[in-house]
Amino acid sequence: MQIDVFNGDADGICALVQLRLANPAQTKLVTGVKRDIQLLKRVEVQYNDSVTVLDISLQKNRRDLDRILQQGASVLYVDHHETGLIPQHARLNTLIDTAANTCTSLLMDQYLGGKFSTWAVIAAFGDNLINSAERLASQLSITAQQLNQLRALGVCLNYNGCGNAVSDLHFPPDFLYKELLAYMNPFDYMAANDSSYSLLVEMYAEDIAKAEAIKEEYCTSTIAIYRLPDEAWARRISGVFSNVVANKMPIRAHAIISYNAIGGYQISVRAPLVNKTGADELCSLFSTGGGRKGAAGINHLPYEKLPLFITEFEKKYP
Repeated sequence: MQIDVFNGDADGICALVQLRLANPAQTKLVTGVKRDIQLLKRVEVQYNDSVTVLDISLQKNRRDLDRILQQGASVLYVDHHETGLIPQHARLNTLIDTAANTCTSLLMDQYLGGKFSTWAVIAAFGDNLINSAERLASQLSITAQQLNQLRALGVCLNYNGCGNAVSDLHFPPDFLYKELLAYMNPFDYMAANDSSYSLLVEMYAEDIAKAEAIKEEYCTSTIAIYRLPDEAWARRISGVFSNVVANKMPIRAHAIISYNAIGGYQISVRAPLVNKTGADELCSLFSTGGGRKGAAGINHLPYEKLPLFITEFEKKYP
């Protein structure tokens, strides 16, 4: 059996779209919301199964990765998040790069020799890697208008992956993946009358307008903190809103506070775009935190620990 495990955001979805356009296969899909990162807990394998893992931290999934390998499955692991110590195993093939300006779909584009680079551009835009997206797009035969279309699609796919549960999302990530896989050319997907794209654009515009009406709760010359209300739209927009405010003020680090389903805060952190470091280190100070150098988060921060987070936030970006 082939099992495909992927993050439910733009990067995870687009990485798998590239792989399965290049190498079609009947697969079992395992995915979830963007912050559902310990996906390998849900994977059960038999001897000689093949598992592809895309856009989730090896460090956060190490125990279950070891289990899967011990049970006789082979694993292709492609990612750009924290790794910890990468195991050496005959059945494990890794393509991992934690550099601040790459993402899983860009790594997949390299792995496949640039066969479906347009999908990698979309994912890079979704991860707010604007320079990386534009650099790769410059090698393609697309117009400035088409480049803006790819950026909009990346933002919308990333937006759809955010929420406390799949019920918060407009479309389940596995549904979107299957829909996108039917289109070798993403422009055909965006032009199709029966695709999900127009609804994603409409809902994103509504949610981001609500978020942009919210002012900073705490702000200095180097950091800014926003708090969103305990509503489904706020949970959907939290990650993308982090990118919006980061792009507006690239010299600051930003934190977006929203509420999770278990009685605490969920935090999205963006390092300053002029110095994309430290977000993963900051969030890893907390038990449910992690991510990458430029963008990271905390899935559950108890209410009483918010002052500690703010203190550490200021220490990281003085």
